[in-house]
Amino acid sequence: MKNTFGHSVSLTLFGESHGPAVGGVIDGLAPGIPVDGEAIRRLLDRRRPSAPWDTPRREADDFRILSGVFQGKTTGTPLCIVLANQDQHSGDYEKNRGLARPSHGDYAGFCKYHGYEDYRGGGHFSGRVTAALTALGAVLLTALAGTGVALGTHILRCGGVEDRDFDCLEQDIACLNRAAFPVLTESRGEAMIAAILAAKEAGDSIGGVVQTAVTGLPAGLGEPWFDSVEGLLSHALFSIGGVKAVSFGDGFQLAELRGSQANDAMRMEKGRVITVTNRNGGINGGVSNGMPILFQCAVKPTPSIGREQQTVNFLTGENAVLRIAGRHDPAIVRRICPVIDAVTALVLCDLLAQRYGTDVFTKGRPVCDMD
Repeated sequence: MKNTFGHSVSLTLFGESHGPAVGGVIDGLAPGIPVDGEAIRRLLDRRRPSAPWDTPRREADDFRILSGVFQGKTTGTPLCIVLANQDQHSGDYEKNRGLARPSHGDYAGFCKYHGYEDYRGGGHFSGRVTAALTALGAVLLTALAGTGVALGTHILRCGGVEDRDFDCLEQDIACLNRAAFPVLTESRGEAMIAAILAAKEAGDSIGGVVQTAVTGLPAGLGEPWFDSVEGLLSHALFSIGGVKAVSFGDGFQLAELRGSQANDAMRMEKGRVITVTNRNGGINGGVSNGMPILFQCAVKPTPSIGREQQTVNFLTGENAVLRIAGRHDPAIVRRICPVIDAVTALVLCDLLAQRYGTDVFTKGRPVCDMD
């Protein structure tokens, strides 16, 4: 499906970094879901560059809803949102045409699109396109909230600084959705910012690990093989530029444990099945088990840096040296958090709609006596 993800609820992205606009279309949402312009603006503001440790490119992210909404609610037809690009410096890319930026999609994109791609600022590969994904994600997050599902993402590690894990999930998620810098411990965030600014001063960049929690998801979503919950989330998460690894629950740490340590013991509590621990991240056999979904994403350092790097000119077939000009983030871990929330919301909305039908977002889902 190329630029489309999802089955019952699907999302298609379009636009380029230095084109007139970026945007997207959601199809399959039930009619009657509230669409809150302020909620869209808040999520976009969490993604927008706004601080000294962000890129100097300052897009207003003014969005327009072109279809699918009437009198503040979804109509059930395709919902389209566009955001104009207003702060491009396309000349930054003309002089380096043909010089592949290391760890970017320039050369791979040239091979795929035979030179017809818009190479300015990465074109359709650019993180700028995530603005549209975030705007649409805000609508999907509202739809999820109507079913009792909430989620949030924080920076777990960055620049050698580590935040605490999720603890009181509902309270932590609520705090993250209001936070200017997405950490659970404010002093840890200040130390991360200092590390990001140090990398910027050195003409370099850093990456990090972010952690996401989902609460309120019912048991029984997903399939045991090719459409497992882990598989679908990973598929969508790896579409975000910069995400290079995804792990669920205790992830790679599980490989160091014995089964007696790694297994999540099960109990009955207030008429529902729970697990005493959640090392498997709320998923067993590829299917949600009713416990919170927990996963981590490794985010690589921003590949655009101010240092001289060896590369090639793929138009002339010569070795070359590149020093990247333009405006770039020394770290994207802060700005990627709302994008991960948006992508996660897309996957969960699609899973819920496949199991209960698209009306689940307005009429609720059948209640399981073991739920």
